[in-house]
Parts: sequence; structure tokens; C-alpha cells
Amino acid sequence: MTDRTVLRISGADARHFLQGLVTNDVERLDQGLLYAAMLTPQGKYRADFFLVPMGDDILLDVDSGLAPGLRQALTMYKLRSKVEIEETDRVVTRGLGDAPDGAFADPRDPSLGWRGYDGQPGDDSVDWEALRVAACVPQSGVELTPDSFILEMGFERLNGVDFRKGCYVGQEVTARMKHKTELRKGLAQVAVTGAAPVGTEIEVEGKPAGTLFTQADGRGLAYLRFDRAQGAMMAGDAEVSLVTEQG
Repeated sequence: MTDRTVLRISGADARHFLQGLVTNDVERLDQGLLYAAMLTPQGKYRADFFLVPMGDDILLDVDSGLAPGLRQALTMYKLRSKVEIEETDRVVTRGLGDAPDGAFADPRDPSLGWRGYDGQPGDDSVDWEALRVAACVPQSGVELTPDSFILEMGFERLNGVDFRKGCYVGQEVTARMKHKTELRKGLAQVAVTGAAPVGTEIEVEGKPAGTLFTQADGRGLAYLRFDRAQGAMMAGDAEVSLVTEQG
């Protein structure tokens, strides 16, 4: 995966340092790969990534476009912590089926297979975009933007947030959203007839109902206003309809 950068977080305070910054419980690294995010103090998305247990160190697998800003933010919060943050030359690979030695199951959804960091041969023949759409998984720079709130983007379903771990940057806003009666907006899977450019506005009876993003195999990911996402909707020339859990 040439679009990923792997940072190494090392030092005596590495786990404690990350625990106060990221949305998931770093102590769960003992169980394998961890999906998490770092938020702004206002509770909005800054970056999502995987934390990887690697001996005494923690690897951080992040989209390369986000890596410089994330490294800068981590360095800003480091203060006097005994922590070192450096970029590595490790390459991320992924595949389906049983994870090979040294690789880890993707914690977001079983359909997404495994991720490797020690040169395990990956599988480039898989339509990873279609799998991501089928599992309703957002991608940074597409569905995930600086205006995103992670609960609207499905992070609880994707095992990317822990509500018992205590404080982290942006935790208060996230906790308040968790305890609302229900979310009024959010990422959902839609059936798509036709096609439309990523970012096309979705309308129903002339009223804005959301935005259509990634599409594959007749399905798509859309950020929707749930009160308006009823029946047939239009995204440009494409017809869109919400996919319920029953299909």
C-alpha cells in the first residue's frame, strides 16, 4: 500500500502518551491491531490510523497525506513525555483469508482481511474499494474530512472508539453525541443506479438530503440526513436509495 506511512512511537511513556490522545483504549494493543482516531479539541476528525504492537514499540499506520500533520500534532502534545516519534520505511500489505505470521486481522470488519508490516506478500488483485463500500467503511480524504464527527462516520461499529477508557482530546464532544437519543446524520450504504462523481449532492423532492461518495458494484457510501433519506433520491443522474440492515 504505497499510500500509507508507518510511524514508530517508542519510549517509556509511549502507551501512556497515546492513551491521552486517541479514541481507543491503547491497553487493548495486547490483543492485536487497534483502529483509532485523533480528534481536534472540538471533537472533529483529525486523522484515523491503526496502532500496531511491535515489541516495546508501537507502530502507527496512517494515510500518507495525513502523516506530516499527525506527526506534528503528536510532537506538539509530547511535552516532557519520554517518547520518540519517527517515520519508518515499513510497507503496509494486506490480503484476505487467514493472517500470515506477524500480520494482524483488520479490526474494523472481518471482510477486510489482514494487514502486514513485516514484508508479508499482499494481494493486489482484490477489489478493496468494493469491499470497503460493502462494509460501509469511510476513507480519509473521501468520506472522512476535517468536518467529520467520528460517530456519524460509524467508528463505534468499526471498533474505533472506546467509551470507558477515560479522557482524550475531543472526548467530551464524542461522549455527548453518544448519549443523544439518535444521530440525525451519518454515513450509510446506498443502492446506486447509474453513477455520479464523488461529492455529488443527493436530493429528494428538490431538497438536499446528503452527499454521495465512493461507489462500487451498484452500492455507494453516502452522508445522509436521515429524516430525508426516504424512498428514491437523486444524485445528479444517479438514482439512490438507502440500504437497510435487511437489504
